[in-house]
Amino acid sequence: MRMLVLAVTALIAAAPTVAFAQSADVVGPNMAKIGKIEAKEGPHGLVLVLNLDKGALTPGAHGIHIHEHGDCSDEGFKNSKSHINPSKTEHGFLNPKGPHPSDLPNVWAHEDGSVLAEMFVPGLSLTGENAIYDEDGSAVVIHASADDHITQPIGGAGARVACGLFKK
Repeated sequence: MRMLVLAVTALIAAAPTVAFAQSADVVGPNMAKIGKIEAKEGPHGLVLVLNLDKGALTPGAHGIHIHEHGDCSDEGFKNSKSHINPSKTEHGFLNPKGPHPSDLPNVWAHEDGSVLAEMFVPGLSLTGENAIYDEDGSAVVIHASADDHITQPIGGAGARVACGLFKK
């Protein structure tokens, strides 16, 4: 038994720790909660976990980006402003002049409209340099359509249909 306790203690001591984690409700166009997004800060960026309820989105691919201002209060979520872009590069994974840190892979809504997605975001943090959890916060915005990863400024992803707020 003592050896087992020592082995478990050694595993816990060797396990990497998350510097900081933040969770946010995601709301739809009518401001009703449709799910949650969690951001965990690691040594090289963020891990985002998106979990949206049945009926949250239309089935299929949806663009998702991190916006520079933490405000999901208006119709169409325009108060969230533009993408966070400290590198001043263009939008898109397929763009030779891009991508910027707020470019994320599309998320896929199942036939029932639910979403469960996890993605890594290098170059951004929750606190400190290039933080999404700063004085004016930030917003994770989900679009009506897929991001083509090249068209400026949002990959042709269409209207903003959901928003998650990271704000102090």
